[in-house]
Parts: sequence; C-alpha cells; structure tokens
Amino acid sequence: MMSVFKIEKNQNYTVMSNHHLRDRNLSYKAKGLLSFMLSLPEDWDYSLAGLCSISKENRDGIRSILKELQEHHYVEIEKFRGDKGYFEYNYLIYEVPHFIILKNIL
Repeated sequence: MMSVFKIEKNQNYTVMSNHHLRDRNLSYKAKGLLSFMLSLPEDWDYSLAGLCSISKENRDGIRSILKELQEHHYVEIEKFRGDKGYFEYNYLIYEVPHFIILKNIL
C-alpha cells in the first residue's frame, strides 16, 4: 500500500517547471539555488552579495553553484560598466536551459 501525502497550497508558493529538478546533470545545490532564484521577484538583487545575504552558503559557494548553472545554460550573467564606471551584472535566469544559436553569416 502506498502512502499518500497531501500538501495544502493556499498561499506563498511558487509555480515553476520541473525541468531543472529532473535534470540529472545538476547537483542538488544547483537545483535548490535555481528553484530559489525562480521564486524571487524579478527586481531582486541577484548579485553574489544579495544571494549570500539570504543563504548560509558563502560567496565562493554561491559563485560555484552559479558557475554550474551557467555551464548548463540555466543562468547567463551579462557584465557591463555602469554609469559610475563600476562593473554591473544582469542575471538572466531560465527554467529550461537556454542555448544561444549562432548563425553563420557569409
């Protein structure tokens, strides 16, 4: 006989694709961080400092997980110079791996 678990989802929950959760190429840490990032509002501070402030992982740990997510095309990080000359970053986060297809122009 199989046990049945019922989870009541009335409020404060996130709907997301199961794709990354079933991706055998991702570690549990990467699955967890990506799930967490997908649950945050779009205007959240996705910087290393912002992600560290709400995690027990340190800066190197978060950096390592983000690198894994980049390698598997779930996260892209765009680096650019801001108005004051400092580097700024845009984080593009995907529920399903995002592959950039380069077209050959002759």
